[in-house]
Amino acid sequence: MDPKHSAEVSKHLDKQNQALMGTYRAMSHELHKLQVEEETIMRKLYELMSAEGLLPKRKKEKQQEEKDVESTLENKEWEP
Repeated sequence: MDPKHSAEVSKHLDKQNQALMGTYRAMSHELHKLQVEEETIMRKLYELMSAEGLLPKRKKEKQQEEKDVESTLENKEWEP
């Protein structure tokens, strides 16, 4: 490479580096905003599904509910 062009090439590379860093920062910021938005939407979806009863019950809750049903049935059998 010709020495008299090395200064121009260096300036050009510096400008490209600055442009790339600016783009990186902008994309990183946009990604963060989208992640926050996704989290908010997922929370709202969970709340909606929970309110509509569309979420599967946890094992402990199912077991407790089954025990409650069994005890209710046993009590009805013993009643005259």
